[in-house]
Amino acid sequence: MSTSALRSLWAEPRPADPPARGPWDWALVAVLLCWSVLEAVLGQDLAPRLLLLIAVVAVVAPLLWRRTHPLVAVAVAFGTLTVVDTVRIVTGPDGALLTSVSAVLILAYSLFRWGSGREAASGLGVILVWLAITLVANPASLVEAVAGYAFFLFAAALGAAIRYRAKIRIRDIDQAKAREREQLARELHDTVAHHVSGIAIQAQAGRAIAASHPERAVEALAVIEDAASRTLTELRAIVGVLRASQDTEYAPQPGVAEVEQLATDGQTRPCVEVTLSGELDDLSPAVGAAIYRLAQESITNARRHARHATQVTVAVTGDADRVRLTVDDDGSSGAGGRAQAGYGLVGMRERASLLGGTFHAGPVAERGWRVEAILPRTRGPR
Repeated sequence: MSTSALRSLWAEPRPADPPARGPWDWALVAVLLCWSVLEAVLGQDLAPRLLLLIAVVAVVAPLLWRRTHPLVAVAVAFGTLTVVDTVRIVTGPDGALLTSVSAVLILAYSLFRWGSGREAASGLGVILVWLAITLVANPASLVEAVAGYAFFLFAAALGAAIRYRAKIRIRDIDQAKAREREQLARELHDTVAHHVSGIAIQAQAGRAIAASHPERAVEALAVIEDAASRTLTELRAIVGVLRASQDTEYAPQPGVAEVEQLATDGQTRPCVEVTLSGELDDLSPAVGAAIYRLAQESITNARRHARHATQVTVAVTGDADRVRLTVDDDGSSGAGGRAQAGYGLVGMRERASLLGGTFHAGPVAERGWRVEAILPRTRGPR
């Protein structure tokens, strides 16, 4: 078991898409450089100042590459500190640059946050070598030595913890998307199966009456053509759906007409009001089901997360090309604001995207929260 775990850690790849270098990175390096230079100039009983200034640049500058090349940054920084401490052991001056220690703590964190398993193991070896040498250069008690190791191990552990927390969150988001795709696939299955059954029945009827009543056979062909067009539209939507499993239950799915059933009588809080307007007939069944599910989830979220909410307003408006769903509540989000990265919102956004629509959720200017989705009437996924 332990051997398998070690192999898994060794084979761990780098996290995908690390943040790009930004203004804050340059600001951090500038502050640490200025502080370290000032410390080197004003400090007493330090190694030769020229050597320290070179060391400062070699230790602080790699912070700019701590996400893209974490092992190289650690090797340069800790290697430089190893050379400086070796010189201090030979020449005898005491003291160290505290700012440089701050920089290497950040590098130890970044090694385990952004490095691969091989890089983390190799970089940890470099760090341990430097710790051993710096304890010789700075004789300390056992407690101080343990505390020094603990600082760097804590930085490394923090980087690993945040790394795996982000990994778990990505996995949970993928699962939320998969669940939404699976549910949408079930709804599309029901729709396509219905159309195909109608095509089969009309084809059988047309063949039976073709000889005696050819005009009625032509009518049956027209019905078949219309049903086939609808089925083709739904099949194009299915192309964008990945099924997670094959053993799910199939049941009739609600549509826009059922959105009105989400309204309440005003006796419970928050009160839900539903308004349907515009052209809502002949919607794609997948779009109708999506409107219902989005409205249902938005109301559920308002009940769970909107503090002191008394009113939830659901408006569905249709025109010739698209359908718009707007859900507003008058609740307060609290000091920290309502989380915009919840898995429910991820699933809602995925559902709208699969049907070629757009989705947005966020606070409104005055008070409350708004969910808005715009879906094409018949268009398949983008």
